[in-house]
Amino acid sequence: MWHAYNLVRVGDRLRSTTLRKVTTENAAGTVSSQKQRTTLTVLVESVYFDVQGCSLQVKGRNAEENAYVKMGAYHTIDLELQRKFTIVKDEWDSVSLDRVDEATDIARHADLSAIVMQEGLGHICLITSSMTLVRCRVEVNVPKKRKGFQSSQLDKAMQRFYEQLYQGLNKHINFGIVKCVILASPGFTKDDFYEYCFRQAIKEDNKVLIENKPKFVLVHSSSGHRQALKEVLEDPNIANKLADTRAALEVKALADFYSMLKSDPSRAFYGVKHVEMANENHAIEVLLISDSLFRSNKIEERRRFVKLVDSVRENAGQVRIFSSLHPSGEQLNQLTGVAAILRFPMHEPDDSDIDDDYGPTDGDGNGLDYPTNAAS
Repeated sequence: MWHAYNLVRVGDRLRSTTLRKVTTENAAGTVSSQKQRTTLTVLVESVYFDVQGCSLQVKGRNAEENAYVKMGAYHTIDLELQRKFTIVKDEWDSVSLDRVDEATDIARHADLSAIVMQEGLGHICLITSSMTLVRCRVEVNVPKKRKGFQSSQLDKAMQRFYEQLYQGLNKHINFGIVKCVILASPGFTKDDFYEYCFRQAIKEDNKVLIENKPKFVLVHSSSGHRQALKEVLEDPNIANKLADTRAALEVKALADFYSMLKSDPSRAFYGVKHVEMANENHAIEVLLISDSLFRSNKIEERRRFVKLVDSVRENAGQVRIFSSLHPSGEQLNQLTGVAAILRFPMHEPDDSDIDDDYGPTDGDGNGLDYPTNAAS
């Protein structure tokens, strides 16, 4: 459904079955209404993605004759898993076609889960090739240690915390799909939870968990918040577990960019017009671009970014399209959503020479209100 969200854009036509409330009046003047299932084609004006429910709401005007809906009347079509739909575009650009390939290539799907935790706070996350989803948040009030404090209260609170995490793990992690479970925390919280998990698994004869014990990897994180996933994914101890996932490629590309920005800033540009200038000189080795930019409501803006991607590829550059629902994609959006590692150093133009009209963006490609500078 995330891939569908990135494919359905303003100006497309979308056809699918839907329910429409139809009001009728008989000869006696009695008015009645009932829901009718019909097939509608709408000219898309807005798209909303429900992350937790994994469903789409596509709003637009009716574009084809229909027995129940007048031409031009507004209707919202709800799309969900297993519901067929057809997308009609005036042009299928390279980014859209790549998205179709990715959505239908099972080998590209990441099979990764992570539990980031600290005392009293934990997040159970599923990391796919397109997004990071928090499936469960566990929060338990844990008393702080102080002089003369009875440790039994702390122990009981932590036992409650571990029990809730354990239940969440069993409920939300499908070991038939997931190939690696990362446990991350500051200190020894992850180690204690790991031991608790398998004591409970043996006690309850939880064969699924016991058989999948080799899939667990313990790493350090600075906190139990979702944002700590970025540093977790960068940990070299799990690099081999992530080697073939899109998340790993994004993390590495962004780390390389920041490293270049620090060591040789003349080879690291960000900001749309700065990057476009580098591309005109065939200087881009790796292009980093957020998928949120391709969801812009302005067709000309979408074409601009597709043209940039195509041009970089034609000049033998690599293109990394970041998911705005991954921590790395969120970070790239703070850099205007587009950045580049260059093949050779380039003189940075003065900001007065380039009026870059793209600042930081949110997950839907909309600009944020505060300004940003290009490469520095």
